[in-house]
Amino acid sequence: MSKALKGIAIAVFVFVILTVVGISVTVGWRPFIGSKKRALTDRKFEATPERLKRGAYLAEHVAGCTVCHTPQEETPNGPEVIASKKDSGQVFSIPGLPGTLVAPNITPDRETGIGNFTDDQLARAIREGISHDGRTLFPMMPYTHYRRMSDEDLASVVVYLRTLPPLRNALPRTDIHFPVKYLIRGVPQPVKETVQADLSTPVSRGEYLVNLSVCSECHTPRKRGRPDAKMKFAGGQVFDPSGKMVSPNITPDATGIGNYTEDMFVKAMRTGYLGERQLSTVMPWQFYSGLTDEDLKAMYAYLRTVPTVSHRVDNTKAPTACKKCGEKHGAGDAN
Repeated sequence: MSKALKGIAIAVFVFVILTVVGISVTVGWRPFIGSKKRALTDRKFEATPERLKRGAYLAEHVAGCTVCHTPQEETPNGPEVIASKKDSGQVFSIPGLPGTLVAPNITPDRETGIGNFTDDQLARAIREGISHDGRTLFPMMPYTHYRRMSDEDLASVVVYLRTLPPLRNALPRTDIHFPVKYLIRGVPQPVKETVQADLSTPVSRGEYLVNLSVCSECHTPRKRGRPDAKMKFAGGQVFDPSGKMVSPNITPDATGIGNYTEDMFVKAMRTGYLGERQLSTVMPWQFYSGLTDEDLKAMYAYLRTVPTVSHRVDNTKAPTACKKCGEKHGAGDAN
């Protein structure tokens, strides 16, 4: 072999090695080989009155299934779900989404809903992010949070969904743009072990509920499309172009809920009022209002233990640039 050919061969070899290492330490190989997924089983969840009651509570007041899977209409105080179309699915019209995202019909309609899905297909979609037909679900469906849903609570949710009135609502399929449609393949993780909930103390109970309620997803600003870990629960996520509806800080800092009493927190979640100020329905307090006092107090107890972050957000003031979160919101210039 000539020196020139030998040099080219070495260069190609080095390029291949660097490419392999680069992919391994960045996006990984899942975008190319597909998501991790476990084989489906024939398990079926027994329907009991206790599971039906628990499932309704979780789906409608804790995990937010009804909020995302029901079409909404705008009102002066924000979006409201259309009760007659409850859980029949909707196409999200949120600026900046990487394609057409659809929260599917989760009523038992056999043609447009989940009527023909097995219990394990539903379980795998809810906790593991794999659809009934093996597609990777976009993680706007918060399966990374639901992964910690206990086995019993998962069974309860599936049992409850089976009892919903079937509504026919044909929707398009989710269509994610390149390259995001491939990058999300690295998100799903199979759940193969038993999952139990630690409800032994108010704080552990609150942590479980706050996770299932996906509070951190809305109350954490994003950096390069991902939640900013250093600002978890510190607010600053913008929900309208004007910057007038921005999630507040719910860490125990004075700029967050540090001065809230337990009663203030429970009343805000129960009624949608913080003092005399009415909260926007972008914060779905109408659904959280159905939480029991015990659960709301537990959530408050847990939030009092999360790391404190100083970040002032005030939706009663005109939006200004915030160096802390990189967004424009009320009191942004006070940070």
